[in-house]
Amino acid sequence: METDAKRGRALVEESREAVVVLDEAGTVLLASRRARQSIDGIREGDRIPGGLLSGDRGIVPLIVPYDIDGRRERLVYLSQVGDMTAYEELRTGFTAAVSHELRTPLARLLSLLETAMLPGEDVHALVDQARAEVESVRELIDEVMFLSELESGGRVVSLGSVAVRPELDAVCAELEERASRAGVSLVVVGDPAIELEMRPRMLRVVAQNLAENAIRYAGPGATFTLAVERGEDGIVLRGTDDGVGVDENVLSRLFERFYRADRARASRGTGLGLAIVKHIVGQAGGSVEARGGRGAGLEIRCIFPAVRSTR
Repeated sequence: METDAKRGRALVEESREAVVVLDEAGTVLLASRRARQSIDGIREGDRIPGGLLSGDRGIVPLIVPYDIDGRRERLVYLSQVGDMTAYEELRTGFTAAVSHELRTPLARLLSLLETAMLPGEDVHALVDQARAEVESVRELIDEVMFLSELESGGRVVSLGSVAVRPELDAVCAELEERASRAGVSLVVVGDPAIELEMRPRMLRVVAQNLAENAIRYAGPGATFTLAVERGEDGIVLRGTDDGVGVDENVLSRLFERFYRADRARASRGTGLGLAIVKHIVGQAGGSVEARGGRGAGLEIRCIFPAVRSTR
């Protein structure tokens, strides 16, 4: 029971939502850090401030009553009215974007199947093209689901520490053949002793998405360098290519879902790779930024806090 109580307190405390646990009299038994920091008057052991449960203070409460050991308690999620509006707008926009992104490969797939029915067509070649479109749809669905799990907390990003360089080497080795076909050279540099507080799987996802972005878009003859180094603010993971680059005025938009820097790239990739990178890095306590320009290549910098000493 003591272990369960500690676990429950930790879950509430670290919740990304403003959440409180109330007893039957309205006394705050537990409150998440976000609730205490973002809403005035919330303190454990005190009564819940007036107006919060009625919506009179611009707060939208979601109340979940339950019984425990014969006592009546309530789990209350507190959201700003604007937060709910923004969430609905984001959800609607994301759904529309996914629908749009699925239409293109599905339309091409239908066209290929219809063409295969015509006399004299190379059916085997058309089937190969159709298979590629199906793979494109599968990749999009996989990445949408992965991003959704990240945002919902279904994927744990930080759990223990990992040596970075071996994971970077493994990712580039797996992508070597694909990069060669695209005419892009892969290079890995960095101190093998550098570690990050991150699950190895999540580090590989970041490295893979950075490398795949360069393989798709840097252009033949480009070199992509995946580097890890100690910086002034922590650990820096850099993905840098000397390829075609993008216009400086769109650098900040590269991490948006489904954003592509130019229309010529619309048929390649899901448009979610760098959005996933940003989300993983953010959940690991870091930040991302893009540098470069048209004809000047592209650099994606992921800045992480240094691993805390256990000594």
